[in-house]
Amino acid sequence: MVTTAMNKIMCASPGIPTPSQSLSKPQSLPSTAALPLRTIPGSYGWPLLGPISDRLDYFWFQGPETFFRKRMEKHKSSVFRTNVPPTFPFFTGVNPNVIAVLDCKSFAHLFDMEIVEKKDVLVGDFMPSIKFTGGVRVCAYLDTSEPQHGQIKNLALDVLKRSSKVWVSELLSNLSNFFDTIDTKVSDTGSASYIVSLQQCVFNFLTKSLIGADPALEPDIAQSGYAMLDRWLALQLLPTVKIGVLQPLEEIFLHSFPYPFALVSGDYNKLYKFIEQNGREVLERGEKEFGLTASDTIHNLLFVLGFNAFGGFSVFLPTLIGVIAADKTGLQSRLRKEVKEKCGPGLDFESVKNLELVKSVVYETLRVNPPVPLQYARARKDFRLSSHDSAYEIKKGELLCGYQTLAMRDGQVFDEPESFKPDRFTGEEGRKLLDYLYWSNGPQTETPTESNKQCAGKDYVTLTGCLVVASMFQRYECITGDSSSITAVVKAK
Repeated sequence: MVTTAMNKIMCASPGIPTPSQSLSKPQSLPSTAALPLRTIPGSYGWPLLGPISDRLDYFWFQGPETFFRKRMEKHKSSVFRTNVPPTFPFFTGVNPNVIAVLDCKSFAHLFDMEIVEKKDVLVGDFMPSIKFTGGVRVCAYLDTSEPQHGQIKNLALDVLKRSSKVWVSELLSNLSNFFDTIDTKVSDTGSASYIVSLQQCVFNFLTKSLIGADPALEPDIAQSGYAMLDRWLALQLLPTVKIGVLQPLEEIFLHSFPYPFALVSGDYNKLYKFIEQNGREVLERGEKEFGLTASDTIHNLLFVLGFNAFGGFSVFLPTLIGVIAADKTGLQSRLRKEVKEKCGPGLDFESVKNLELVKSVVYETLRVNPPVPLQYARARKDFRLSSHDSAYEIKKGELLCGYQTLAMRDGQVFDEPESFKPDRFTGEEGRKLLDYLYWSNGPQTETPTESNKQCAGKDYVTLTGCLVVASMFQRYECITGDSSSITAVVKAK
């Protein structure tokens, strides 16, 4: 039950609508200096009533995508004022007022650390209790101007660099076990629901790679560690995410108040102790090389492991598998041909870098269904924000909200933006589009550093996606299913 709910929370991105006509290309965009200055359209409505009305539209009557689309159509603008949940009655300290930015050009301002800050705005003005992270404001809540941000970001980059020694072998070993489970279930029952098995696979390989600890050392962690992270994530995110259960029950019980940490404190403490006892090498590096206490290191590692890595992969990988398994256009035969011609029997980071079509499918999956649909940033100072056709004055302290799912379907940048095009990022022109792919808290072409908020594991995510696809087509001729179950497989010849 918890895993199913967690999957809905993490998969809040909508599906692929009907294709539409694209507009002009990025190189034809007007310069900022030539743009007319426009007052930001939209309003926040009456106090209490406006936020409540928008909350009901967002969660109940419209859903997030329609919510933003209708307001964009109403104001004839991709930049406008609105409210986003959570809000009244029990979120009295949360200001729901935001400026929505829904095209690639305005969306890019969210990652310019000269003009915006990221302090405590991971999920908007609402911030889950820091009890969920051991009383520590972990790196995701720190702005780049805060001294500890650089220490923790550098630790994360160091952990990833060291993990590269075992990342591929642990991933492929756990994927092999995962596919064995799929084969058995399909053979026995004709269908394999794979979310739990995939989460177990992801949890095991990430724990070994990032923490350097084998979950098998602790039976409780080995059996239920993935579910512990599911519950921990769910209680933090429930107030902000549409689940799709029977209304008004969802509004009453899921979106009206923050959930207490006490409900998952036992799970969190078990995971904390597991890292404390079995991740000594990384804890020593955190102290000696990056000046962090053991407690700060563990809480940040748990956040990286649980929220960033496990949570992100729990959305991305089922979506990627589902896109391929449900395709009826011949994509699978093309992917299989590329993998067999360019990879050989062995797989590693270098071999999958040569898989142009596989990489494009991974990028397109991240474009159409980004793992994190909402991005936020607060204006560090007064500045002028520009969309494709207008400029707007932003005041210091105003909160910007980017709905990534629509920003990544910007017709000024992407041909047929609503359509999934496997070849979109192939060739020279396709690679140029990576400048506009912002799934990772920054453009795909940017490098994560201590001075930005780009996902430290950005490149590991895309390469892991490529490895999953390549591994799939080394094992199977074809696979049939969707983003939660496999109904048929044909073994490779």
